[in-house]
Amino acid sequence: MLTLPEYPWESLAPYRRTSQAHPGGISDLSIGTPVDPTPQLIQDALTAGADAHGYPTTHGTPALREAISGWFARRRSVPGLDPEAIIPTVGSKEFIAWLPLLLGIGPGDVVVRPSVAYPTYDIGAQLVGATPVAADSLDELDPDVRSRVKLIWTNSPGNPTGKVASVEELRAVVGQGRELGAVVAGDECYAELGWDRWDGTASTPCILDPEVSGGDHTGLLSVYSLSKQSNLAGYRAAFAAGDRDLVLNLVNSRKHAGMIVPAPVQSAMTVALQDDTHVQEQKDRYRRRRTLLKDALQARGLGVEHSEAGLYLWTRDGRLPDDVQSAPNPQSSWDLVGEFADLGILVGPGTFYGEHGNGYVRVAITATDEAVEQAAQRLRG
Repeated sequence: MLTLPEYPWESLAPYRRTSQAHPGGISDLSIGTPVDPTPQLIQDALTAGADAHGYPTTHGTPALREAISGWFARRRSVPGLDPEAIIPTVGSKEFIAWLPLLLGIGPGDVVVRPSVAYPTYDIGAQLVGATPVAADSLDELDPDVRSRVKLIWTNSPGNPTGKVASVEELRAVVGQGRELGAVVAGDECYAELGWDRWDGTASTPCILDPEVSGGDHTGLLSVYSLSKQSNLAGYRAAFAAGDRDLVLNLVNSRKHAGMIVPAPVQSAMTVALQDDTHVQEQKDRYRRRRTLLKDALQARGLGVEHSEAGLYLWTRDGRLPDDVQSAPNPQSSWDLVGEFADLGILVGPGTFYGEHGNGYVRVAITATDEAVEQAAQRLRG
């Protein structure tokens, strides 16, 4: 019987109780789930597609795939993407978890993911008996491990760090993957939510961008979700695109396995991807919340690192002595979680994202305006 690690968020239960006991109640900044309404035009598209008496297509409707191709050209600097090289998925998490299986990866193979990363990359490897390895470059791996790499995950903008990989950094990973014959998959779910130098631009760099890929998508996949940009987490609306032959093989495998996005959701996705106005409106909401929280964290003496994109502020205790901060331990993350909980604020420990997350907490900007304002006031004392 396969035994996976306990779902990490369960360990936050005592800190949740502490936060809930605060006289003003809890400000939950621990999970990046959208709290704002799904835009009406998308709800209307879902309703209009409700007469879905037949089975939907696994590959996605031609209209949806054309909309995705147009979105890549308009928002990701990827022109002329073949609609055949696109597939909708039931959210991005299931695709991340099951991709190693669908690629035929197994025992003895290696799946590489960023040093600070979303846990599902490791889970996908563990489900097939492969070995997950944390590394930001294949240069960090010894020759034996490197020779067994079959899948490389990039995550830019990153969860939890909010770090954005440059075109040059992504190009280097693509080159290393091609040398090994490994698939390089870019988890890019926060691409539209760039701040600082990325605010106001079309989006952060895409792994399919010709400047990254050289105009050749062989061995490459870009994975994207509408959960963040369009408040569609409950719709489970996402897609992958890139290498045409690879995608068509995934389509065939997913047909056998019954992994199909419901037809009304495909209709809603089609409309969502053709409208940029609601995306900008939601980003403006997040910008206000982010500014309020970031200023409050820094006023308390806490350090915010990276966080130049995405829905989180990657936060450490800037009040620790330099020698302690340079070598944080797991307890320092939990100590900081406890300090927040005493203020009635729930955050996520950096330890959930690997040992390189020690000493950090992840602060989400996805709470309501009221919860964010309350948390900011408490942080300022």
